[in-house]
Amino acid sequence: MLDQDRTSAQIFAANRATGHIALAVAARGRRTQRSRVHEEGSLRVRFPHAEADALEAVIVNTGGGMTGGDRFAIDIALAEEASLIAGTAAAEKIYRSTEPDAEMNVRLTLAEGARLAWLPQETILFDRARLSRRIEVDLAGSASLLLAEAVVFGRAAMGEAMRQGFFADRWRVRRAGKLVFADSARLNGAVADKLAAPAAAAGGIAIATVLVAPGDDATLAAVRAFDVAGEVGISCWNGIAVARLCAKDGAALRHDLIALLAALKTPLPRLWLN
Repeated sequence: MLDQDRTSAQIFAANRATGHIALAVAARGRRTQRSRVHEEGSLRVRFPHAEADALEAVIVNTGGGMTGGDRFAIDIALAEEASLIAGTAAAEKIYRSTEPDAEMNVRLTLAEGARLAWLPQETILFDRARLSRRIEVDLAGSASLLLAEAVVFGRAAMGEAMRQGFFADRWRVRRAGKLVFADSARLNGAVADKLAAPAAAAGGIAIATVLVAPGDDATLAAVRAFDVAGEVGISCWNGIAVARLCAKDGAALRHDLIALLAALKTPLPRLWLN
């Protein structure tokens, strides 16, 4: 029986998806160009508007989603004065897992004067999905970052809810080597019941975090000025601004997120608007 269990585990591991993107970009005059692109497994990166001053990178998961045991990693590095808008071709779907977590690790490194807008489309967690995500950011002193991540627990429009599952999210942002933002979230077990609590999401199933660095009082004023379908709160400290969004479903969240990014004068990837 032990050998049979070991064989089953080996077969399961062999059928799990892996993917890795390592992208480095550099400024060449007024334009940003690719200096290194490495693709591995089921992740690909494409550049639909390579002639623009700010390079746009679109990440594609050819596997069409993630499930337990899948492991993806994205590493993006911007050289001095480089400008990049990076996102995903579609929402990332996390499917049911019998035990292991799907793992997503993102590392963003910005040199002096570099500017990055990290704008993936939402992550959708299906019932009994398990996702562990880590986001690590290293900013030089004069680098600029806008980072937006949205998570939707189930698909309300399809009558689907994430009743049970696991979600762990760990963010660490450093400026010139100093930790300026640390955030960890964890939902385990009866996810829908926990989100229904008034002190949590009060029944909302869609959340997002937007981090702006540098961020100041002008950032706060811009965000607080627009009308929202759900709830939005924003704070500023350590030279960064962080907005939290919560909505009843993914459509309402996307409406608020697009309005927030417009208020911050952030150019959206064209795939967001299709």
